[in-house]
Amino acid sequence: MLPFISNRRRLLRRLSLSRSLSALAAPFLIVVAAEDAEAIPLGTPAQERPFRSAQHFALEVRVSPYFPAVDEEPGLRGTPFRDRFGDAPRVAIGLELDWQTLRVPFVGTLGPGLGAGVVSMSRQAVTLSGRPSGDEYGLTIYPLYLAAVLRGDALWRELGVPFVPFTKIGVGAGVWRAWDTGGTSRSPDGTRGRSITWGTLLAVGASLPLDAIDPTASRSMDSAVGINATHLFVEYYWLALDGLLQRDALHVGTKTWAGGLAVEF
Repeated sequence: MLPFISNRRRLLRRLSLSRSLSALAAPFLIVVAAEDAEAIPLGTPAQERPFRSAQHFALEVRVSPYFPAVDEEPGLRGTPFRDRFGDAPRVAIGLELDWQTLRVPFVGTLGPGLGAGVVSMSRQAVTLSGRPSGDEYGLTIYPLYLAAVLRGDALWRELGVPFVPFTKIGVGAGVWRAWDTGGTSRSPDGTRGRSITWGTLLAVGASLPLDAIDPTASRSMDSAVGINATHLFVEYYWLALDGLLQRDALHVGTKTWAGGLAVEF
């Protein structure tokens, strides 16, 4: 039994020594982890040559044609939306704010983006004889989305090629309201004509940095007010607001292009 007891004592001493070393090493590991975290700065740090102030956000002012996919609902008979509002798409306007959280080396910026817009359509109501009734009816949609946004600006910043591709993927929601002259519409069973339809977003696009046209003016603007860059952009997006995890949701999404101005700061 003595060899067994002796071996057990040695094992206990080793475990005690190991625990002591671990306790001593813990603060060191915490410091190292903190230093590693600080080695990954948020946003894009400032640089001296060429001068660029720190960059953390992008703001898009967007405009796009918008034709909601109401008539694409499975099981729907006919084209009730097209019959009432016609074939012409309406104009949607919106804003998107991106937090450019990380700069991926040799690629670009990555972070969340929040977008919101509005589009509305209306028609004059007619009587059974086809004459204008003096009333009006319409549909207003507020498209919203939260997406991961990757902007590949390394081509421009590192190589001087004035081309910035980007992509977005996320979730969306369409807050909609059907209305008439008397206010929010109601169905024959009394259901109010307003709700939220959930869905997804996927977009691809590219932008032209206006810095390439006048670099001196761009640097002056950055130095004066902190605007790092301005871009003209075009984008094709699929906003599939078709009732994600919902039943009998009104399809108010669309597939279309958007264009506008983006400012990074």
